[in-house]
Amino acid sequence: MQAKKLNFAIIGTGSIASNGHAPALIETEKAQLWSVLSRNQERAQEFARKFKAQSATPAYSSLVELLADRDLDAVIIATPDKLHAETAVAAMRAGKHVLLEKPLATDREGVDLILESYAQSKVKLGLCYRLRWHAGHRLVKEAVQRGDFGEIRHVRSLWAWRQADATNWRASTEVGKWWSLAAVGTHLIDLARWMLLPEHGEITNLESVIANQVWQGPHDETALLTFKFASGATAEVCSSVLFDAPSRLEIYGSSGWVVCEDTFHRDGKGKIWTNRGGLSFPVTNPFLGLIDNFVDAVRTDNSPEVDVFEGAANAKLLLRVAA
Repeated sequence: MQAKKLNFAIIGTGSIASNGHAPALIETEKAQLWSVLSRNQERAQEFARKFKAQSATPAYSSLVELLADRDLDAVIIATPDKLHAETAVAAMRAGKHVLLEKPLATDREGVDLILESYAQSKVKLGLCYRLRWHAGHRLVKEAVQRGDFGEIRHVRSLWAWRQADATNWRASTEVGKWWSLAAVGTHLIDLARWMLLPEHGEITNLESVIANQVWQGPHDETALLTFKFASGATAEVCSSVLFDAPSRLEIYGSSGWVVCEDTFHRDGKGKIWTNRGGLSFPVTNPFLGLIDNFVDAVRTDNSPEVDVFEGAANAKLLLRVAA
């Protein structure tokens, strides 16, 4: 007998919701879009119609009213960054499972509040680090664990694109704290930790260089972070909104290497090659893997692959970055 589909609400109707989460909820057999929350009721209704939300009351502009729905099982929070903590805590207190867009929170108080609320709840909380569900990245992770490249010595990543101006909401302090770092840099931090933990121990050193001279706003335009892990392995992360470049993940070991190029986009495509030649992988929807993993965690009472504690570790690293 097929298990009942998990009913999800999407909170926030921006591009990550419309191009990522909502289509994945249509594609998966394990869950369905139940309802939608937007600040604008008409926008919520339009989104709910487009992606076939199944609730008899599918569109909301009130968080309290949405969370009061007894048939709602879980929420995907895709709001601006500074709203994450408040929204996640409200959902957990209402007994709803939470799949939260990154980063976990934008200050230490928010991180601590989420951890405290999680400890007092009986729900699951996972983070949307979707790059872990790129099929090629998962093959690379397996190869790293098998020792195909020997002892890993260094991980390097770059994700950049040219923003036309500083009108993006992450460029201001109203609802964001970081710009390139929150948009993509936090993903690169997660990739480095995923590839190196637990074998290499925790991060023991962090150095950062932040540039924001082009538009002279309060947040990072380009960020360069370097890490050292307990084993001595190192990693570097570069995120930027100032120039176009192929996205890259490079992993160097004592007996081999692997390079992933343009594998960070939402379509699950790109190219991967190693010192031994090309690496083939199926093109799959990373959002589908993310959601299915979370549903499985709820059903089996296990932790999602990227749980609240890993989300907190990532956010705490961002909070250590020098302004």
